[in-house]
Amino acid sequence: MSRKRFTFPKSRRLTKPVEFEQVRRNGRAERGRLIVLSVLPIEDRQLRAGFITSRAVGSAVKRNRVRRKLREIVRNHQHELNPGNWIVTIARANAATARYEQLEGEWLRLAKRASILGA
Repeated sequence: MSRKRFTFPKSRRLTKPVEFEQVRRNGRAERGRLIVLSVLPIEDRQLRAGFITSRAVGSAVKRNRVRRKLREIVRNHQHELNPGNWIVTIARANAATARYEQLEGEWLRLAKRASILGA
């Protein structure tokens, strides 16, 4: 497998506030103990993901650490996801103390519930 296959470039991320608002308004949210996963199907577009960590999560160091973990989870599972979805992952306050495995397990559970995981 080539190393490039598992990259997650900035072009695959939601970065503009209007994109986050579109997912919030028109998408469907699955809520968990550690994270909230919002999904908006977009026809004829590639998978894009965005991440939100509010100040309730903790200091900037904690927020960035949680954001990096969530981005890594999506990067590792991007080829299992159905294309044509915009995904926003919102970290809850207790995500700061969660281990990577806990975040990954909950993210996969919510992704399956949102029907964005492939076979």
